[in-house]
Amino acid sequence: MKRILKYTGLLLLTIFTVVVIIAFTNMRDRHRGYYVDLDMTAPAQVTIKAGFAALKMTPEVIDTWTDVKGNARYSPKEGDTYEDITGSGRFDAVWMAGFHNSKPAKGVHDDLWARAMILDDGSVRMAWVALDAIGLFGCDIIDIRKSLPESLEIDYAIVSSSHTHSAPDLMGLWGPGAFRSGVDPAYMEYVKRQSAEAIITATANLRPARFRFTTDSEGAESMITDTRKPVVINPELRIMQAIDAETDETLGTLVQWDNHPETIWSRNLMITSDFPHYLREGIEKGVWHGDSLIRRGLGGIAMHVTGNIGGLMTTNPSTGIDCPFTDTTWFEPTFDKVRAQGLALALLTLDALDSPDVTEMHQGGIDLRARTIKLPLDNRLFRLGAALGIFNRGLTGWMRFRSEIAFWQMGPASFLHHPGELYPEIADGGIESPVGQDFDIEPQEIPPLRQAMPGKYRFITGPSNDMIGYIIPKSQWDVKPPHTYGYENRPYGEINSLGPETGPILHSAMMELIENGR
Repeated sequence: MKRILKYTGLLLLTIFTVVVIIAFTNMRDRHRGYYVDLDMTAPAQVTIKAGFAALKMTPEVIDTWTDVKGNARYSPKEGDTYEDITGSGRFDAVWMAGFHNSKPAKGVHDDLWARAMILDDGSVRMAWVALDAIGLFGCDIIDIRKSLPESLEIDYAIVSSSHTHSAPDLMGLWGPGAFRSGVDPAYMEYVKRQSAEAIITATANLRPARFRFTTDSEGAESMITDTRKPVVINPELRIMQAIDAETDETLGTLVQWDNHPETIWSRNLMITSDFPHYLREGIEKGVWHGDSLIRRGLGGIAMHVTGNIGGLMTTNPSTGIDCPFTDTTWFEPTFDKVRAQGLALALLTLDALDSPDVTEMHQGGIDLRARTIKLPLDNRLFRLGAALGIFNRGLTGWMRFRSEIAFWQMGPASFLHHPGELYPEIADGGIESPVGQDFDIEPQEIPPLRQAMPGKYRFITGPSNDMIGYIIPKSQWDVKPPHTYGYENRPYGEINSLGPETGPILHSAMMELIENGR
């Protein structure tokens, strides 16, 4: 008996040791010692060069499947079957990110893109890549940076994701099961290569440029719903156009909007960038209704970037989208609805650039600051995901993540980049201390970030340089009952947040970054 107990104890100790080793291996720092601490001051007024590029990063969907129940969840136990077109003997699925797991794509509706902009004032050369992706972890973005040739002389590269809910899983949360990653390593490497190649191509396309800035403050308001109290919506479109200073041709147009690209909603099984597809096409090629050209496009390369979408800012099936050409209002999540929304946004953008309120900038400089920050990982499910290797990102200390923020100014515009889905209250104001809050405190994340930013045009973009989930005001944190605003269950955001300290830490760090440049 003693021998049996001894061997059983040794076996359990061995299993425990193996589990600990695997967990520590999964949570190791992928880029040990990596740190960003940039302070680059704009030179005297100069002509800034700009270059743009757009490269496809569309996945190949080969194996398809039959959704017997029509619930967009692959479940062989319920009769779902797949067609082994690849001949591999297994279901080679493209697992789609967003809403829920076990959702394989059936095909491709429109291409996904890595769209890059390079700005160079002779002293600072920075890159900004906008991806049609759910999000990339910071370690994957560092991989992209490290792959760039030194000859490009890129001082800083920003990588932002649109957070479309109809692209492949790049984070591990949306695989075939709760504890199985949906990331295809080959596709991940393809995304990284295309991102780097977009930067390389955009650098080769650098041209002396002038810039035009404008906004549309209210035209998109009816297209957004805030699904969590307090209701705080910023419907503004923020727009920057880069024009060749010698030929007057449009090089590129950047549009930012604070809304989830998920209008096609949860039952969609086609790969798509959602409304950014039609927004970009409308800006570049013009807005068409059938064979009729309604509005000429600008040419060049259009980039859509996402703003502050926590809360949750969305166009859900209860939000109607008016067709720009007919009296139809779309509610059901179809591609007709998505197209109407994207083209309506394109028309608002083109109208804003034709308005007398445009600010022109012929010369200027780039003032750039960026910092690595450390964030505590309080979310137990995220800890488990890191230990099991579902999240392919490491820790920089005991349950601490490396993340990153950036702030830059150019002429009349300033740009702030954060690593997640920021609640709009932190960006624009309106934080509350509701009854039922988990922490008996007044609002912590004040003043609003946009209020503190300099310049007439203030862009706040996320998720940039990392993806950490929702960034929630601490005074609105709500896990324990009784819940705020009379909710029966805890709100969704806390489930996908690092923890209650994330908001205050990020707000303080971003305020410091903004104020250091004044």
